[in-house]
Formats: sequence, structure tokens, C-alpha cells
Amino acid sequence: MILLVTNQRDITMDYIVLELQRRGIKYFRLNTELLPKYKCTMSYQSRQDWSIRTPNGEVCGNDITSAYFRRPGMPIIESIIGDDAISYAVAEWQSLLKSLYMRLDGLWLNSPTNIILAEDKPLQLLLAHELDFDIPAACMTNDLKSAKEISSKHNVIGKPLRQALITGAQESVIFTNRLNKFTDSDDSALALAPIIIQEEIIKKYDVRVTVVGKEIFPVAIFSQTNKETEVDWRNGARTDLKHSKITLPVKLERKCFQLVEKLNLKYGAIDFICDVDDKYWFLEINPNGQWAWIENLTGSKITDSIIHELTKSNTFE
Repeated sequence: MILLVTNQRDITMDYIVLELQRRGIKYFRLNTELLPKYKCTMSYQSRQDWSIRTPNGEVCGNDITSAYFRRPGMPIIESIIGDDAISYAVAEWQSLLKSLYMRLDGLWLNSPTNIILAEDKPLQLLLAHELDFDIPAACMTNDLKSAKEISSKHNVIGKPLRQALITGAQESVIFTNRLNKFTDSDDSALALAPIIIQEEIIKKYDVRVTVVGKEIFPVAIFSQTNKETEVDWRNGARTDLKHSKITLPVKLERKCFQLVEKLNLKYGAIDFICDVDDKYWFLEINPNGQWAWIENLTGSKITDSIIHELTKSNTFE
């Protein structure tokens, strides 16, 4: 049985579920926000000795042959108890989940631990440099001196080091943006938190390369047809951007597989820029990136590839 760890609203996981149902493959979808509605038990006698009982059935550790960590939700406590007690209960559920994830080591497509480690963007750039990818000049800094130095040599863009979402009453997303030349008046704002300052590459188009096991799915995203998507193709949530399958140079393809392997992953979504001279520039890798929209727009068989990885023979290490 395949364990799918996500939340109720994860449309990407719906693609996996539908295909598993079509093939008659057993699975258990664990929407973790619902855990407080279920009955969970875990013992110390065996890594497989745990169970989750729901109104629709029960799953046990011995049933699981592989697992897919996607987008787990925060456990929701529906109770009249106070906020402090709710915070305590949520923390306890998160602790149980952490223990469950560790017990599944060796069965994950990408383990939660490896996902967290691979989200380190400075590490990604370091590994990409070691693999001889072409990389735009960049620095991760909150130091005005460093920011001035790179912006004096290049037109630059800025993007978050980790967190692109600002939560709160007025939730917002920080997209990649062009930056002006830095001046002394920028010192206090820049000092607040480190950012990635990177040379801007003039694009022909953006490229998303999805790697699953030994398969690769490169797609061109024609971001330069709209002003709002020139710098960051996600800006404006344009649903009409043309996507086309492409073929990467063999050497670049090999480097993509090597990067995913170096990060101890079986899945990775790698972003590149293809410039006006058809040169590919590495930007970053998302170890748990979305892919359903690519399959929907291009017909790339990413669902099949993920299920192939999940249905290989797995055993506990």
C-alpha cells in the first residue's frame, strides 16, 4: 500500500489518486489536518508498529510499501478549549507526525528530511557550481557593501532566500523583482533580512525541468510574451502562458540527474533560464515542486513516472 501524505486541497495529489484508482493500486491518503479526528497508536517495539484508524478504514505500518510526502496540512483542533491548549495539542500532533515520518525512512519518494535539506538555496548554488552549471552571478546578503558591489557590475534581481509568503491579515507573495542600483539609503531595509541578489539574464524563455527517478521532463515556459511575467513567470498568475516540451543538451540533462542525486532525492523540479543565445542558466531546484499544471498543459507523463517510482520494490533499511 502507498501512503500519500498531504492535505485535502492538494490538487496535484488528486492526479496520483486518480491514476492509482484506475490501476487498482492500494493507497491511503493521509490528509494530516484531519488527524485529530482519527485514532492513532504507535508503539516502541517495531518501526512498523503504528496504526491510524479513520471512519473509512485503518492503515497500519506493516501495510506501507512506499510513501509520497507532498503538502501536509497543520492538524486542526475543533474544540472550545483555549488557544494555549490548542497550540499544545497541535504541537503534540506534529511531534507524532515527525516520528511517523522517521519510521518511514527508506520508503519515501523524497523523505521530509531530505526535502528540508535540499531547500537550502545557497547549498543548491554551491552544488550546481561544483557540477559546472552556468549560474548567474549572485550573493546572499544583508550587507549593503556586498549589494553595491554586485549591482555595480550587473543589472540585478532580488528574491527571497527561503520564505516567499508573508502571512498575516494581508497575506502576500514576494516574487522575483528587478532591483535598482543600491544607495546608502537602502542600508536599514537591506539589513533587516538576507536576500538573494542575482545578475539578471535576458530571457528567451523560462525552463522547468522535472526529474523523476531516471526520467526527465523539460518544458519551455514562454514568459516573455507578457510584461508582468518577464522577470518572474509566476507573477500575475497567468494561465495562458505557452508551455512546450523541449529537449535539453545531453550534458545538461546528465547534470540535472547528478544534482538530484547529490541532494538524495528521487524527484526534483529545476528552474533554468534559456537566454537569447540558447544558453541555459541554473536558478534553483524545488525538491517538492508542483508538476500537475505541466502535465495538464503538455501531456508530460509525470504521474506515471512518480507511480513507477512508488511501486518499485521497497523495504525498510
